[in-house]
Amino acid sequence: MTPTRMRRRPLGELAGVIAVVLATAATWWGWLGWDDEYQVDPVTGQVSGPYEAWQVIGCVLGLIAIVVVGVLTLRPWLAPLALTGTFSGLWSWWAGNHDESGLWLVGAVLVVGGLAWGSAVVSVFTWLASKGLGTGPRRA
Repeated sequence: MTPTRMRRRPLGELAGVIAVVLATAATWWGWLGWDDEYQVDPVTGQVSGPYEAWQVIGCVLGLIAIVVVGVLTLRPWLAPLALTGTFSGLWSWWAGNHDESGLWLVGAVLVVGGLAWGSAVVSVFTWLASKGLGTGPRRA
């Protein structure tokens, strides 16, 4: 008798988690990791950065794609966990080495919380969509 669920292969899942980690690291570096320059508004003198809106938007869209693919190919909780740990670790390492104010730790807490919450929401919706919930005929 064969089980109704496919057996998961540990090495396959390990390879999938490694792929999520590498894709997350590439996303962090490709959108944010290379930028360490702050922008100064010539009129007001206001300093912002180092990231601009287009970088953060691109990064978030890339991370969403990683979670979606990860949830569809791995256990639903593995991709968000690997993504949150990898991105938070890289961001914290970079910020801790570049911040002179000491506020990078506050940012790190916000990054961890935002990534954990956001990737969990994407994971749940992706998992529900993959199960076909809400796609059946509607009853009157």
